[in-house]
Amino acid sequence: MTIQKVEMLPIESLPQIVDDVVQSQEIIDIHTHLFAPAFGKLLLWGIDELLTYHYLIAETFRRSSVTYDQFWSTPKSGQADLIWQTLFINNSPLSEACRGVITTLKMLGLDLSSRNLQGYRDYFTDLSVDDFVNQAFRLANVKSVVMTNDPFDPVEREVWETYQADDDRFLAALRIDPLLNDYGNTGIETLQTLGYDVDGTLALSKQASRQVRRFLSDWIERIQPKYMAVSLPPTFRYPEDSIRGQMIQECILPISRQYNLPWALMIGVTRAVNPQLRLAGDGVGKVDLTCLENLLRENPDNKFLTTVLSRENQHELCVLARKFPNLMIFGCWWFVNNPSIIQEITQERLELLGLSIIPQHSDARIMDQLIYKWTHSRQIISSVLTEKYKDLINSGWELTRLEIERDVAALLSENFTTFLE
Repeated sequence: MTIQKVEMLPIESLPQIVDDVVQSQEIIDIHTHLFAPAFGKLLLWGIDELLTYHYLIAETFRRSSVTYDQFWSTPKSGQADLIWQTLFINNSPLSEACRGVITTLKMLGLDLSSRNLQGYRDYFTDLSVDDFVNQAFRLANVKSVVMTNDPFDPVEREVWETYQADDDRFLAALRIDPLLNDYGNTGIETLQTLGYDVDGTLALSKQASRQVRRFLSDWIERIQPKYMAVSLPPTFRYPEDSIRGQMIQECILPISRQYNLPWALMIGVTRAVNPQLRLAGDGVGKVDLTCLENLLRENPDNKFLTTVLSRENQHELCVLARKFPNLMIFGCWWFVNNPSIIQEITQERLELLGLSIIPQHSDARIMDQLIYKWTHSRQIISSVLTEKYKDLINSGWELTRLEIERDVAALLSENFTTFLE
């Protein structure tokens, strides 16, 4: 067999070539909190929503004398005014969340030198939601996003009664947090309200297990999700003698196998560390990843997507992925979604796992964030890949542009779709 000799790329041209490839690759964003326009007010967009994102709210309380009661009793536009004045006018906007606002405004073509918040509002006022969604997808160069769809939310359930899922840019994911984290309250109440015959006890009977599986099946059939998902605390253990452990064993894992549907575990969030901050008040904790190791070892026919919130858990997660091919690690979530940490984690993952990862997801909650989160992430991914390719060339390997395009397509799109097969 004759192997065709490839032409080695000049190392000095590598940064530009890699950046061109990364910038031009259309992305599948595998985890967001975005919604299609048909979901109405559930889809958040515009400058006031961008400024009142919970990252910026928490930061504002550190630099402002406003009290919690004063802030929460203020209309959203007033909250945005305060955040803009505090973080962008009275101080240089150095944090990643602040920089994201600046990047978004710049990419929308707005005049940053004016620092005129009302002028920025006027820009959004003149746009329809459909126009802005189209613009955000174009500027972010994103093909599709996976939503977070919560059947325990009555507002969202009502939309699904008529939603036709006719916008293929928006894919579904079935969020199941109340089943695992609050079954005794929201879980039981919702299931009973929807006509599922579960009793009110925290001992999961055979009847209740059947009903929970029926509930999951019904929603999988209805919304056709790409995966089931849950956010878990650092105290999560598996196996566990608890309603959560029983729910996983008797309901989640069997349904995941039945539908060949990955289960996405996002582990490490401590809820309401400071309740007065509301959504901004959650914290982070290190996880004993023996829980994930046990799930992977005992369930080789199940697929698991996983990301962890603590920086201290990232290396162990990579080692687990080396041992279990039914694990796909993804993204830099929440508190590790900062450039210095993303760079470190991406390097670590490539060094331990090669190209068998999903390096990032946006976790965007506001449509505008799709623009800046992928702009910033592409810069880091490009930088890390360039250095790794340089190492490869310096070691004697010859590399072509087509090979770089293949690799980048895998990282930003195809690894996810292949894992779903």
